[in-house]
Amino acid sequence: MPATSRLLRTVAAATLGLMLAFSAQAVPKVVKKVPPEFPAEAAKKGVSTGVVKAKISIDADGKVTDVEILEAEPKRLFDRAVKDALMEWRFEPGEKTTHEVKLVFKNED
Repeated sequence: MPATSRLLRTVAAATLGLMLAFSAQAVPKVVKKVPPEFPAEAAKKGVSTGVVKAKISIDADGKVTDVEILEAEPKRLFDRAVKDALMEWRFEPGEKTTHEVKLVFKNED
C-alpha cells in the first residue's frame, strides 16, 4: 500500500472517532459516516491538526443537502475535505433539520 494511501487510511481511522457536537435537539441517527481525507495541502504545509465546526442540513429522507463551515482552525485548509465527506453522510429518515458537527483532524505520521 502506498505511503499516501496508508496515511489517508490512518487519518480516516482517527477521524472515525469524530467528535460530534450536535445541538440540543434530538440527534438523528447516523446510518452512513464517511470520514474526511486529510488534505495533502495540509501535510505539505506541515499542519498536523485541525478542527472544523460545520452546520449540516438534513432532509426528511436523511440525506445531507448542505454543509456550511461555521469555524475552522486553521482557516480554509480542511473545508473542502469536510464538505465532501459530510455530503456523503446519511441519517435515519425523519424531520428535515439542521445540526452542528465538529470534526477533528490529526495526522499521526
